[in-house]
Amino acid sequence: MVAALAGQKANAEPRVFTTSFEEVSDFQGFYIVPQNHKGTASHDLTNENAHSGEFSHKGWVSDANNASSFGINNNHRAYPTVQLYKLPKRAFKTPVDIEFWVWLDMELKKGEWFSFATLDHTTSNKWDPVLVNLSDEGYVHLMHVPTNGLGKRTFQTGDVRFPMRQWVRLNIELHFDKYEGYAEVRQDGILVSKSEIRRGSGLFTQAHFGLYAPPSVKTGVVYNDDLVIRELARN
Repeated sequence: MVAALAGQKANAEPRVFTTSFEEVSDFQGFYIVPQNHKGTASHDLTNENAHSGEFSHKGWVSDANNASSFGINNNHRAYPTVQLYKLPKRAFKTPVDIEFWVWLDMELKKGEWFSFATLDHTTSNKWDPVLVNLSDEGYVHLMHVPTNGLGKRTFQTGDVRFPMRQWVRLNIELHFDKYEGYAEVRQDGILVSKSEIRRGSGLFTQAHFGLYAPPSVKTGVVYNDDLVIRELARN
């Protein structure tokens, strides 16, 4: 009886996924965008700029792509995915806290953006995600909120810009739920964007962190390190 209760307690403990991008094997079984994607963007593990440990994940753009058109998405992509639903215990229960460190050097022209994180609740190749983006004005903000295609936020900073060429900590608290869902983004501990989320059923299934930018971007580099995804206990 005691052993059974102990097992129940262990199963109830919040789950954690971590990677410091030291080994490609951390993403074994997950989808990884091929290197030299479309001939204009690529990614790899590197020891040239790490927040901790020996390696970080580097993504870079070497040239622009043709503009996207109907049915053709020419965005720059260079990242591994984290497909939590493929783990033995399957998807994480929300709310979750997602923490990672990012170092970005990219000039964004008017109308351009950079995406730090793409966060999903489906197991489809056609994601229905929440995005954490950088605007051409230099502010981190949520996109595709509260539903896909919208950008309606309950709070958005107009004061705290994202600094280039230095390590920055981003924290995202995320809950996928049709009625009570929400997302909050903090930059080095400061709340910068907040929104309701009106989709999902309490599961966080897959995500990617790395290089994701529009086809017009001609050059730039991003490093990611020390990613931690934690389930949060609900009261």
